[in-house]
Formats: sequence, C-alpha cells, structure tokens
Amino acid sequence: MLIAGQGSKNKSFEPVVTPYSGEVIAEVETATVQDVERAVDQAELAAVTWRRTPAHKRYEIMMAAAALADERQEQMAQIISQENGKSILEARSEAARSGEIMRLSAFEGSQLYGEGLPLDANKGTGQEKLGFTLPQPVGVVVAITPFNYPALLVMHKIGPALAVGNAVILKPARTTPLTAIALAQCFIDAGLPEGVLSVITGPGADLGEALFTNPKVRKISFTGSTKVGESITRIAGVKKLSLELGASSPVVVLSDADIDFAAHAVSIGGYVNAGQVCISVQRVIVEKSIRADFLDALRPKVAALKYGNPLDESNNIGSMISESEAKRVAASIKESTSQGANLLLGGEREGSYVQPTILADVDPDSSIAQQELFGPAVVISNANDDREAIALANSTVYGLGAGVFTKNMDRAIESMREIDAGIIHINWTPLWRADLMPYGGLKSSGIGKEGIRTTVSEMTESKTIIMHGRAW
Repeated sequence: MLIAGQGSKNKSFEPVVTPYSGEVIAEVETATVQDVERAVDQAELAAVTWRRTPAHKRYEIMMAAAALADERQEQMAQIISQENGKSILEARSEAARSGEIMRLSAFEGSQLYGEGLPLDANKGTGQEKLGFTLPQPVGVVVAITPFNYPALLVMHKIGPALAVGNAVILKPARTTPLTAIALAQCFIDAGLPEGVLSVITGPGADLGEALFTNPKVRKISFTGSTKVGESITRIAGVKKLSLELGASSPVVVLSDADIDFAAHAVSIGGYVNAGQVCISVQRVIVEKSIRADFLDALRPKVAALKYGNPLDESNNIGSMISESEAKRVAASIKESTSQGANLLLGGEREGSYVQPTILADVDPDSSIAQQELFGPAVVISNANDDREAIALANSTVYGLGAGVFTKNMDRAIESMREIDAGIIHINWTPLWRADLMPYGGLKSSGIGKEGIRTTVSEMTESKTIIMHGRAW
C-alpha cells in the first residue's frame, strides 16, 4: 500500500493470484479501518498544498509521470495480463493508453476557465457590479476501480482528479492491485508531493464504508455493480458522486444493415476481455427477416477466436478473472438453454476459461438478457420490426451503451432519439471508447459522466463571485 509514502502498520498480507493458472504472483498488504483514517487525514493535509500548487507545476509533474508510464509500458502490460488474465495483446493496448490519459489530463486540468456573468441583464442592476465563476478542486477524492481494466479505469479517475489539484485515495479491485500500485509509482517518481495520492489495498466490504462515510471526503468516483452503487448513495451523505454501474448493452441489427459488417463488429464487441466489459455486446436484437443470414455470418467469425493462456500472443481471449466467475457464466448459459435458447457455439468451461458462446432465440425477458452477464457470451433475440427492436433495447433497467446497424438515416435518427442509453453508436457496437469523450449511463447504469474533460468538471466545484462597486 501507499499512504504518504508508507505502508500499513498492520502488516497483514494477502496473495495476488493469476486467474489462468492459480499461481501466486505477489502479496499485498491488507488495510484496516485505521489505515483508511490515516490516508484520509494525510490526503486532507496534502490537498491544501496541492491546490495551491500552480497549474503549470502540476502540469509538469503529470507530464513527467506520463513519460515514466510510457517507459514502463511493457512491464505494465505484463502485470495487467498476469493479475487480470486478459490476453497480452489487449494488455499492451491498455498499458499504452496510460501515458496518453495522463497527458490529456494534464492539459485539461491546467485549463480551468470560469465565465463572466451578465449581471446588468437583471432588472434593477446596472454596470456597477461584476460577476464571474471561479472553479476549484473539491479536495479529497475517493476512487474505487474494478478489475476488468486495472490501468484504464484507474487513470480515468485519478488523472483528472490530480491534474486539477485534488488529493486522491485509490482503492483498486482486490484481485488487481498491482497495476494500480505501478501507476501510482509513476506519479510518485515524477515528484508528486507526499500524501497527494494514496493506494489502499484489501477487502472493499470492510474498507468501503469507512471511505464513503468519512466527512473529509468530498467526492466519490466508483465503477462497479449497481448493487454497490445503490449502497453508496444511501450511506455517503452530502458528497459529489460519480457512479458508473451495470449494463446489459444491446445491439440492434435492422433489416437493411450490412449483415457481414454487423457480424464482424459483434464478434469483436462481445468477446474482448472475455466479455468482462460494461459496454460489451451482451444482447443482439435482430429483425426476423435477416435472422438466419446474420447467424450464418456471425458463427464462423466467433468460432475463429482463439482462447487460452493470455501470455501466448496467438490467443485473442484470455481467462476470466476467477474460476468462480467462469462457473457463474457457464451456469447462466446452461440455464438459458434449459429455458429454450439455442446454443449455437461454445458454452463449455475449462477452469477459469469459458468458450466464446452464441445463444440464439433467447427470450428477451429471461435473466441472461435482463441482467448483466459479464462474460464471453452474446445472446440473440428476434424482433418483428424496428419499433419492437427499439422497445427490446430499452427493456432492461440499464442504459449505458447501445449500437444500431442500419443504412437508413431515418431509422438511425429514430434510434438515437428513442433508445435510452448514455452512449449510442450507429453502425458499430457499444464496445468503443475515446478517452476524451463523455462516458456514462442512464437509468440504473449510473450517475455522472467520465471522459477526461467531463471528469475534470466532476472533480471541481464552482464559486460564484460578485464584485460590488458604487452606483454610477
């Protein structure tokens, strides 16, 4: 752990296990509630120093950290692949974005503009007053990150938070702490003042409440399950919240779509990171008139995907995060087939691996369609027409991402307006994200937005300043 340059005083450790072999690759300290309190106290002190540091100085440190992240890319990729189980090819892609996110955060964080207020537009007020807004950092930020993108999702929180002058306490997923520690070390080695960034490792169930309820914490940024997100909203008190939660992302394939192109996109979007992505393609809703053609196009593309040892560069797909998660996904697939779904491909489990799976003719009201699966399976349901397809896309409690395949502009515009999702892709799947774009969901998929510029706004507060002169 890292708390003002020190570890825990408890000196209790737990193993970090690589999911594809069960090998222990490291041990990390397990924090106590006392460690949390110490980290918050240190962050409160450090936040005062850091917010008073000129933006150009913060920018220099962020850029130095980015250079170190670039130098350590391969080391970072190996850590990601080993502790997460994703293919080394995917891990390298993720590691390469860390330095880029740092640089983007450094720029956006140094460009905090207020705005002038036209007070004289208000009746009874002349030109004797000036008004403007003044942004400032919130203070102490708690960032809680999941296992599936242990570098990317860490950087999307801590990069903007640090760049605008906040102190951050990062609690990474219990299964993937090593990447977070390695990223934090880049900032520390770049000269980040002591206490500005702490990394707390250990059980979230024990540490979460202490972090969420602490009155010194002014902002919580959480990515994880809707269940935990709902709990945070109940116990956090008066704080700024950003919650990126669950999903069951739909893709609508309309009758006029380019079928082969749609199948290609789904074969990518449903299986990256073994399907453990909140914007992974989970549900495909196909107009009945093209159902057979779409399945014929999709099946060989998914069958060509190779899964296995993530460090083997010939494999597209690595393992799931744990054998227990693989068992859960395999059980969901089996339950779906018992309810009438047609298993076209895959469905078998080997340890922490699940074969890339296609389920056709899935009841859109079944649990595998309604609930987040978070595994390498795509479920396909049928719709009579575009109106029914949109209704089915909206039929879950979630609303993070969606995709629509059509060549018809009228149908594309109708889909944009009618589908309730925070991110809608036309002629691609939800599994695409640029680091600068606003990112976040509707309904039970969350509160607030990420994306570097948007997160900078989420990590700051605004004061309204009125300067009064004598009446002319």
